[in-house]
Amino acid sequence: MNAIVNSTRAELLRLRKWSAIWVIVGAWLALSLSFGYVFNYVAYKTGDDNFAGDGATDAQLLAELMPSAIPDVIVSGLPMFGGALAMVVGALVAGNGFGWGTWKTVFTQGPGRLAAVGGSLAAVTIFIFAMMTATLALSAGVSVVIAATEGQTISMPTMGDLAESFGAGFLVLEMWALLGFLVGVLAKGPALAVGLGLVWSLVVENLLRGVGSLLSGIETVTDALPGTAGGSLAGAIIGGPNGTPGVLDAISGERALVTVAAYVLVAAVAAVVVMRRRDLA
Repeated sequence: MNAIVNSTRAELLRLRKWSAIWVIVGAWLALSLSFGYVFNYVAYKTGDDNFAGDGATDAQLLAELMPSAIPDVIVSGLPMFGGALAMVVGALVAGNGFGWGTWKTVFTQGPGRLAAVGGSLAAVTIFIFAMMTATLALSAGVSVVIAATEGQTISMPTMGDLAESFGAGFLVLEMWALLGFLVGVLAKGPALAVGLGLVWSLVVENLLRGVGSLLSGIETVTDALPGTAGGSLAGAIIGGPNGTPGVLDAISGERALVTVAAYVLVAAVAAVVVMRRRDLA
């Protein structure tokens, strides 16, 4: 256990010193701010009928910007944009260990493969939790400022709603991060892993769902895909698709939760098993 804790601390230090990780965090927060608040606020103030408004009235737009809407805002962008960036993080953490020779050094001189991989997975999980916390803090701060600026009553959501939304968002990001980690292990490098992960999450699944809407046999397969599960879990929190790419209602919230949790477990176990048998030469 001490070996895993030490490996986790070492991996977290590497993540904190890694500029690419901070770029990813900044990109996600910028996307969350833009699609969650900036575009809707501009549509509300100008009255323009643009894609942000999507035909909503001024009252509806303002309601989406209030603190009470935080549970919906923090999960709406996760299935596609946040998930893709989390997958990149996982792929970079695992893949760069091969390119830099880190895995070989740790496995031969460090605590062993199980502790090293377990510590790396734990560090990725802690990072995802911190990423969700930053998203929640950003949404809370911006929504309170907007409510005060527009003279609206600041009504915060219940702790139960926040916990449910935060937990669902964390699971979605964790799923994509660990799947990216597994792809990085299988590809033995960051470039191929990142490329495959982005193509799959942003292109392939959307194409398969488009075909699945026409062919029932394909739809059965797409309902079990990680993107469908993550999008449907977010959709269950929000109450159905809200126009944000990736938010779905293809499967029930309960089934989506089980599927996402299964992907998290399978990805973590598979990464450990493959790394224990991996030839690093």
